[in-house]
Amino acid sequence: MTKLVHKLGLSPTLAFHDVYSLDDPSLLAFVPRPVYALLLVFPTTDIYEKARATEDGPLPEYNASGSGEEVLWFRQTIRNACGMMGLLHCACNGGARELIAPETDLANLITSALPLDPSSRAQLLETSPGIAQAHASAASGGDTAAPSAEANIDLHFVAFIKSAENHLWELDGRRKGPLNRGKLGDDEDVLAEKALDLGVRRFLKREEELGGDLRFSLVALAPSMD
Repeated sequence: MTKLVHKLGLSPTLAFHDVYSLDDPSLLAFVPRPVYALLLVFPTTDIYEKARATEDGPLPEYNASGSGEEVLWFRQTIRNACGMMGLLHCACNGGARELIAPETDLANLITSALPLDPSSRAQLLETSPGIAQAHASAASGGDTAAPSAEANIDLHFVAFIKSAENHLWELDGRRKGPLNRGKLGDDEDVLAEKALDLGVRRFLKREEELGGDLRFSLVALAPSMD
C-alpha cells in the first residue's frame, strides 16, 4: 500500500502502518501520530449488506462537486477495485492531501476530479492511465496475482478521514455518498478514542450484535518511521 501511494505522488514522509489493537494502549502506541486516515478491511457479509442498504435507503444520492466540498468522494464503478478506492480516499482527503507532490498522478487526479459530479469522477477513474498502471504494477509486485474484474472477491475497504472542519468521514465508493460520522476535537486524530467510537468500533459493534463476521484488519496512514 505504501509503495503504491508513493508511486502515485504522496509524500514519503507518510506511510501505512498496521494497527494491532483498538483497545490496548501499548499496541496503539506503536502507531506514529497524527493518524491522517484509517483503512478498514473486512469480509462482506449478508449482515453488512443489509445494514448498508438500511442506512442508505432514505439518503439522497450524493451529487456535490467543486472546491467547496468537505471531502473528495469517488463512486466505485470498477469491479474489484475497492482497495484502490480506499487508498485514494485516504490520500486525497484531510491532511494527507496537503502532502501530495505537484504534477503527480494524485495531484492531477484531484485537480481533474474536483469540478466533476460523482458519475463523471467515476468515469475519470475508469480512464485514468496513471491510476490503472500504478494499480497493476503494485498488484504484480505482490505475492498474488491481481484479481480479474469478473472474480468474486468478498473483502471490502472503507476509509475514515478527518476533514479540515474536524468531521470524521466514512468514505466508501459503494455507498450513496460520503458519511459524516460526527465531530472531533482540534487535537483528536482518526485514531483517537472518540474517532474510534464513531467509526471503526461502531462498525464492529454492529457486526457483533447481529452475529456478523468480526474478522478485520486495520491500517493507519501516518508519519513514516524511516
